[in-house]
Amino acid sequence: MPHRSAHHPAAPDESARDRRADLRPFMAAFPSGVSIVTTLDSDTVPHGLTCSSVASVALDPPTLVVCVRAASPTLAVILDQGAFALNLLHERARGASDLFASGAPDRFERVEWRLPLGAGGPHLTADAHAVADCAVVRTVGFGDHTAVFAEVHRVTVREDPQPLLYGLRRYAQWSQAAAVPPPAAHLDPSAALRPGAPEGDARVVR
Repeated sequence: MPHRSAHHPAAPDESARDRRADLRPFMAAFPSGVSIVTTLDSDTVPHGLTCSSVASVALDPPTLVVCVRAASPTLAVILDQGAFALNLLHERARGASDLFASGAPDRFERVEWRLPLGAGGPHLTADAHAVADCAVVRTVGFGDHTAVFAEVHRVTVREDPQPLLYGLRRYAQWSQAAAVPPPAAHLDPSAALRPGAPEGDARVVR
């Protein structure tokens, strides 16, 4: 009887990781707003980080998702406490964005913040044009990040918001971008998120 050798799965190719697509330049070409996620630990010590991976998930219930590095100490506190505040930065808050991205241990001592009753985390009063107080409802870990789904129970918005923008590894100001005249026809991507909007309702407006 001929000898049949057992089949063993091939060992993982050590160079496979090197051949993976680098997602960073792709996502850098997708400009977004800039936010700072804040929370408090059980000893009421504030924690926070700069985050641009934010998206709306649903309007009913009002839900958003933020993606945070799995090894982040701030993420550990968010998961432990189950709440956070999402501070959307205005266009003059680049310094706060860089500060919270640096991980400086004294970052909360170098910004103005307050903690309203029922807040999910510190509100950065001098740097945010809008704040959402959120309660964690689900988390999904994938690769080196964790997606945190949260229901928004309160939103605070300043009049005439002027968001800070980030893309192609540099900052931009909303007021400058908005100064460019709009095209004669444009696609409104927010239409699909409006209550009662049917799928595919976003359309070219003339």
